[in-house]
Amino acid sequence: MTDLLDKWSEAAITSLGFFWMALWAFVLGYLISSIIQVMVSRHEMRKLMGDDGAKSMTVGTVFGFISSSCSFAALATTRALFQKGANFSPSVAFLLSSTNLVIELGFVIALFLGWQFVVGEYVGGIILILFAWLFIRLSNPKQLIKKARDRNLDEGDSEDEDGHAWSRLLDKEIWTAISQKYVMEWQMVWKDVLIGFTVAGVISAFVPTAFFEWMFIGAGDNDPGFWALLQQTLIGPVAAFFTFIGSMGNIPLAAVLFGEGVAFAGVMAFIFSDLVVLPVLRINAQYYGWKMALYILLLLFTCLIATSLLLHYGLQLFDWLPDRSQWSSPAEQDHFQLNYQFWLNLLFGLASLWMVVGWKRQHQGHQHHGHHHHGGGQPIMNSLCMLAVIWLTVGVMLSLI
Repeated sequence: MTDLLDKWSEAAITSLGFFWMALWAFVLGYLISSIIQVMVSRHEMRKLMGDDGAKSMTVGTVFGFISSSCSFAALATTRALFQKGANFSPSVAFLLSSTNLVIELGFVIALFLGWQFVVGEYVGGIILILFAWLFIRLSNPKQLIKKARDRNLDEGDSEDEDGHAWSRLLDKEIWTAISQKYVMEWQMVWKDVLIGFTVAGVISAFVPTAFFEWMFIGAGDNDPGFWALLQQTLIGPVAAFFTFIGSMGNIPLAAVLFGEGVAFAGVMAFIFSDLVVLPVLRINAQYYGWKMALYILLLLFTCLIATSLLLHYGLQLFDWLPDRSQWSSPAEQDHFQLNYQFWLNLLFGLASLWMVVGWKRQHQGHQHHGHHHHGGGQPIMNSLCMLAVIWLTVGVMLSLI
């Protein structure tokens, strides 16, 4: 019993330490993302995505980078673009870009995993888009696309997405809009972050290395061989499929996997899998029908496997694969110190508070709707969040006894 309570305490402190480690990066990333979303026009870009040519794909990719958001919000925006007349291929490019080529994700990956994984995320995101483009061209799902386009009526544009001149960046009105976007970003991801960081702490404290060696063949091997590497790359997204965790919540868990010996390709496949989880499949089925939803699942699964393997062997060719022996696991670090991280968290914490105050002032007397996750997963997410809060609270109390 004592061992269980000790592990509980360790798991809770590790989860909170993970969040403390990433706090300033979250705030900075979402702040930059919010500024870009407010200042850059989306309306004109929609006109440039009407075919599946290189220009449309480039616009879709850039548009996705500008509109960086959680996977659930990206799904809704992708659907709006598609229904507005954007071709299916650049719509998918937008979806992949907005969930992989995002600023805040790069910051968090750098903190937890290192520069090789940051390169993997951004270069891999572009390769993933190119593979998806090729997959769609080769499979040519014309009938599925037609049925999906006819499934829903056009929903119209949002009035707050017209962009602004950069010369107005210091205007009070602009910063009010930025604060709205900033709070909306957190509203979209806080559940994923809470659950993801809690799960990462639990796995770090309770799951033995032997389990990872059983689940991921060749885990811990510096050179596991092609078939073991392929198996690890396949298992990553399969494991992620049954989670409700978005890309931000997945990063600390990916760090745990890497620390337990999972190869670079397997970890990257796990990180790329935020769009092949069960809630996303259900949302796509609601938007486009089950046949198209399963086609998108197959498209993403196939392309992320190919991308992860290509990245692994590409970095191996240049001898750039991360050296686990030189890597310090976030779970083993002393997170709560009076160092640069403390001062960065304090600075960006105050910036975050200022953004929230601006948002509250704007919405006094108004009903704010914002972006919410779609689909039937909300009761489950809410229950998991409540369990996570209870788990962390009791764990902290145990550590104080």
